[in-house]
Amino acid sequence: MGNDRNRGLAEKKSQVVSRIKKLISAPFASSLSSKPSRARLLLAFFILLLTGVASFWNVPAFGESARKNGSAGAPADIALTPLGYPFTFIAYGDIRFTDPSDTEASNATLRTALVERIAQEKPEFLVLTGDLVMRGDDLKDWDAFDQETKPLRNANLEIFPALGNHDLEGSEAKALANYFQRFPHLQQRRWYSVRYGNCYLLILDSESDVLRGSVQWRWLEAQLDQLPEEIDFVFVVLHHPPFTRSSKHAPDGGHSARGQEKRLGRMIEGRAKGMRAQVIVIAGHIHNYERYERNGLMYVVTGGGGAEPYLPKRFPKDFYTQPGPTYHYCKLTIDQQKLRFEMVKLEGDGRDARWRVEDSFEWRVKRKGRRER
Repeated sequence: MGNDRNRGLAEKKSQVVSRIKKLISAPFASSLSSKPSRARLLLAFFILLLTGVASFWNVPAFGESARKNGSAGAPADIALTPLGYPFTFIAYGDIRFTDPSDTEASNATLRTALVERIAQEKPEFLVLTGDLVMRGDDLKDWDAFDQETKPLRNANLEIFPALGNHDLEGSEAKALANYFQRFPHLQQRRWYSVRYGNCYLLILDSESDVLRGSVQWRWLEAQLDQLPEEIDFVFVVLHHPPFTRSSKHAPDGGHSARGQEKRLGRMIEGRAKGMRAQVIVIAGHIHNYERYERNGLMYVVTGGGGAEPYLPKRFPKDFYTQPGPTYHYCKLTIDQQKLRFEMVKLEGDGRDARWRVEDSFEWRVKRKGRRER
């Protein structure tokens, strides 16, 4: 590793020196003499500062922090190629794996039924919207995770999780050690990007600072501004939802949307207007299912993975209006320039599980950047 790093630095230095030599020796403008002049040397110096000094001295690039995260403007942190089109992936969250006897925190029978069903679907990959376990620093909860997710590992599923508040509960250092031990492919990143064919996933850490101007905010702006042209669909994944009808004042439990996620949603809406790609925000935290469209963005809340249910308000014009608990997962089928989304609801007590698609939509990307259904 050390030799590779030294070799890379030497190459960077050689490239910078080569740039300077070309600037000094090549004719640049009629106002400059053909011989090295003070003006040309000064110009070369400023070019060095602008294009070479960061890499020359190995200064961290914009968007890096003390914690490992994706570099702003860089290629996706994880890049995979689908075997073909169409392909499917599944998203869900708020499972809260823990001692099966703790029925207040999570329903072990239902969460087991969901895991087994997802493995049977054989998606290309799985996205988790956070709260994988009840308490992040508790090894017993992670033992339950390991035991109950065996069907997913046996199906060889790639898993891309977002951190939830319960995943960091207790000692954050111990919780993160437990988390990254299960997901070594994240390479200690708390937020990261994934490219999968014509899809681009931006998986955020809403337990870290996502305020305007923060490292994570700037990283997200840069990622949205520098998407590859071939991307048809962008999925922004985080635990805390930018939009929900749930409320922290609800008598049966719930959470209100926080200010930082609301502002984040408005920023994404603004940038999405000029994009060719379609953008869907997928969140958790609310132990139910919700879907709304606002200012050209689709907001999905998928938190029905097993945790004690919340009952957000429903309105007649909402896409999904069913009252009561909604244990479920979301299945997305991706093709060239089109997408089909299905919410698959679990009915029954888990032992006699019945599965029904209770919400769905289709989106097609036009070349001119407009969407049609």
